[in-house]
Amino acid sequence: MLHSMTGYASQQGERDLSGLRMVWEWELRAVNGRGLDLRLRLPDGYGFLEKPLRDKLAATVARGNVALSLRLRPARPEGRTAIDERALHDLFQTLAQLQAQAASTGLALRAPTSLEVLSWRGFSTDSPDTATIDMADLGKYLLADIDSLLAAFNAARHAEGRALQAILSGQIDQIAQLVAQARAQVPARAEAMRALYQSVLAQFGEGASADPARLEQELALQAVKADLAEELDRLDAHCAAAHALLAEGGAVGRRLDFLTQEFNREANTLCSKAQHIELTRIGLELKSVIDQMREQVQNLE
Repeated sequence: MLHSMTGYASQQGERDLSGLRMVWEWELRAVNGRGLDLRLRLPDGYGFLEKPLRDKLAATVARGNVALSLRLRPARPEGRTAIDERALHDLFQTLAQLQAQAASTGLALRAPTSLEVLSWRGFSTDSPDTATIDMADLGKYLLADIDSLLAAFNAARHAEGRALQAILSGQIDQIAQLVAQARAQVPARAEAMRALYQSVLAQFGEGASADPARLEQELALQAVKADLAEELDRLDAHCAAAHALLAEGGAVGRRLDFLTQEFNREANTLCSKAQHIELTRIGLELKSVIDQMREQVQNLE
């Protein structure tokens, strides 16, 4: 089973504690990364959850930049929110005093809007008091959500990983087909090179016939230098190894990334040694497919 490094999951929960209903939301997201980077954002006072959360994440995710956040709040009471009239009156008095002092120094302060005033704390008479909540008790319920959150997160990563596996498998097959096309061009390339060498030797001989033995020796030396069998064999071996890694599953992204570098190395050598227009075309197409493959591999865990 392959996993993408990219994934997202969220989960909500609520619980009645000490006469209050607490509401929370977990959010877990991950993007590509060279290693495993875990970042947690927890409300003040809930730092004791960090270690068990990190342990659970590290046991599930092998690689990627992972961010886990928790938003926690008391549930709002139903109906219209009551306002503390005395606190509101004191606020207006204070604001008027501030504006008067600012005006005396030549400064003009902007008055707050009604929405800004309502967003300030301390004016709702029915605001719940969260100080009575046992954080350790609430922490147990919060941690109980993590397994299902991780299951949803992994399901999303697996779905993308399955799509990546299909894409990569097709790209590996495309590389294998191009290698087969390159092999089919080798005999024509050999004949073309032989004719080229004979033409060059004839020119240097100024019309004199070349020594057949010397010609064969020179052709043998050039054939050794230009031989593509080793590169094509290695490309076939890399295709088999890549398919095996896809079938193995798990955290194979690093190994596949290294393998794409080896693919690219052989394709570069093929292009540099081609000396044949059709083989050069195949080599360039190989490099294009390998680059596309490497981009997809970057997403795998």
